[in-house]
Amino acid sequence: MEVMTPRSLDEALRLKAAQPAACPIAGGTDVLVDLNFDRARPDHILNLNEVAELRGWSRVNGTVRLGSGLTFTEAMRAPLAETFPALAEASRTVGSPQIRNRATIGGNLGTASPAGDALPPFLIEGAKVEVASVRGTRVLALADFLLGPKKNALEEDELILAVRLQPSGAPQTFMKVGPRNAMVIAVVSLALLADRERDELRAAYGSAGPVVGLVRAPLSERREFAERVAAEAAPIDDVRGTAAYRRHALRVLAERALERCLT
Repeated sequence: MEVMTPRSLDEALRLKAAQPAACPIAGGTDVLVDLNFDRARPDHILNLNEVAELRGWSRVNGTVRLGSGLTFTEAMRAPLAETFPALAEASRTVGSPQIRNRATIGGNLGTASPAGDALPPFLIEGAKVEVASVRGTRVLALADFLLGPKKNALEEDELILAVRLQPSGAPQTFMKVGPRNAMVIAVVSLALLADRERDELRAAYGSAGPVVGLVRAPLSERREFAERVAAEAAPIDDVRGTAAYRRHALRVLAERALERCLT
């Protein structure tokens, strides 16, 4: 196994074009698990830790751009946490402090797990995913980027550069149910936003369908909204919970989230 360590984005894209099967790694909190359990054995690893263009975040003309190398610890810090409260709340539930210091939002996107904690907060804020190759850059809506469990819309020579969001400024929150209070994959999760300016409720659920799902409704349908969220989910039975439990939990989380955001 060869580890390639580019020092710039241009070099990273050239290496990815030359070795399309190379596995990108930043925090490694997903990739190393697969390597350790021998679920993956790529010939090439593309180490992105030295690519400065993928780190940090910026704000230009009202749009916030989060580099794919942004860690969950960084997402918890002001002023970013004040701009996207649901993302900050979700970030606090990710693993241990050591994991949060390494795990990146780009890793959540690349893994494309329906249990990815950053994905529901991104979805309620209308996130777009910026990807690039030596052929150029393109931007996809998050809903179009996530194709299925562990499947995304990346071409084989592309890398994830960033997430673009336009902050709504609306009250929002994130909640998660797991077998214990910390360091768990979500049995089910929910991000909810109450956008009074657009007269809209938006809720995104995780671990309750093949991809993270988004439910919208006008504020006037507040009383029926929790039931609608539960009804639109498509959970399965697995070792972490039954479909029936996940629907019930989503209903409860939605009600609690509505109380937080509307009172």
